[in-house]
Amino acid sequence: MDIAIEGLVKEYAGEGRGIRALDGVDLTIPAGTIFTLLGPSGCGKTTLLRCIVGLETPDAGEIRIGGEVVWSKRRGVAVPTEKRGLGMVFQTYAIWPHMSVFDNVGYPLQVRRRPRAEVRDAVARALARVRLEGFEARLATRLSGGQQQRVALARALVAEPRVILFDEPLSNLDAKLREETRKELKSFLGTLGITAVYVTHDRVEALALSDSIAVMQGGRIVEQGSPQKIYFEAGHRFVADFIGRANLVEATVRGHAGGRTQVECALGTLDCQRRDVAVGSTVTLCLRPEFIRPDLPFAGTDRNVVRGEVDSLTFVGEVFEAEIRVATERLLARVDPEARIAQGDRVSFTLAPEHCLLVAA
Repeated sequence: MDIAIEGLVKEYAGEGRGIRALDGVDLTIPAGTIFTLLGPSGCGKTTLLRCIVGLETPDAGEIRIGGEVVWSKRRGVAVPTEKRGLGMVFQTYAIWPHMSVFDNVGYPLQVRRRPRAEVRDAVARALARVRLEGFEARLATRLSGGQQQRVALARALVAEPRVILFDEPLSNLDAKLREETRKELKSFLGTLGITAVYVTHDRVEALALSDSIAVMQGGRIVEQGSPQKIYFEAGHRFVADFIGRANLVEATVRGHAGGRTQVECALGTLDCQRRDVAVGSTVTLCLRPEFIRPDLPFAGTDRNVVRGEVDSLTFVGEVFEAEIRVATERLLARVDPEARIAQGDRVSFTLAPEHCLLVAA
């Protein structure tokens, strides 16, 4: 089922004034996709999710699920949460410790007074989907964090919802388990083929899981697109910085030629990705650390060659992280562990124009 949101507004009263958590959000979530709402704490992503599921009441706008209006201020429609055909996995899992796995998963059907045989079959299907067969009688308190997360997912799926929503469900797991669960979740959702709306502040999670990402700031959708588009072709400084590690350098547009935009900055004169901005405009040059590949000797006279000095070199496992001083700027770069580069070395590197992204200052 697709989800369509128009002009959604949500305000909270606080300290004598209204706080606008959602500020006229317009958004379309295609059916059968994994769609992620990404942004920092307080940007409105969880509020938007809770409005979709019906746990928050908006102040204006409209929400449609599969073409059906489930909330509309103008039309006076407010479909209750339990009738929206949705499943939800919370950050805290909301697993009842005194219940068995079977009762936790079957609870949504039991409260609807479904026949016992129907509940039994539905729970068996849901547990099989998350690979927890044989755990039916286990108490929730005897499960690992990853297993509890699967129980919460099975419970959200047991009623075969049209849409499933996730509110930062992996944030309580350790780093290794989070990575493993993320891979499982992506594979599982891809097989299931239902619409999934996922909320997170973790950029790696968003990039790894999503078919599409909407980056939020201040209650608004700042930018939306595929993970690759958001990462490599961001149009806003906030998005470029939030979606990944970035070197951001102020630059001035000097001209356009050969399908490129030329800028002047502390690094010199550079050819960059084409942007339709006026000559003389101030922009921000975004350089990803993985595209800065310093090398010895200190040489080169071609266009887009930058020279600097290695200020620091830190081993972080698969790479060294180098900080390279170029004039007044310090650039973060990722260096191969076998590269013969040391702190204090003078180095040079060439920046491919397609990796020189210009965003609004």
